[in-house]
Amino acid sequence: MPCLNISTNVNLDSVDTSSILSEATSTVAKLIGKPEAYVMIVLKGSVPMSFGGTEQPAAYGELVSIGGLNPDVNKKLSAAISGILDSKLQVPPSRFFLKFFDTKGSNFGWNGSTF
Repeated sequence: MPCLNISTNVNLDSVDTSSILSEATSTVAKLIGKPEAYVMIVLKGSVPMSFGGTEQPAAYGELVSIGGLNPDVNKKLSAAISGILDSKLQVPPSRFFLKFFDTKGSNFGWNGSTF
């Protein structure tokens, strides 16, 4: 179950968040090789955030997955997600960090059990 959690200081009130969630879901699923039905995307806006000493648009993300991550995939994911944030929220790629966690299924709870 890949889960991408993104926080940004951009106000999302007038943003089509559904298109961001949809595009991020399909991107993560495709690049990690997991079904879209298992991908979760969390997008939080208006988070107080400073990057490089300024409060210009910025974002931070964490992606947790049971397998599917490696240096090549991580590089592609970073480029793809930063591209989505740049086009949809005007967060430049240079103001976005994405942290990757490859974990075991026993570290994920779902449907009353673990994977």
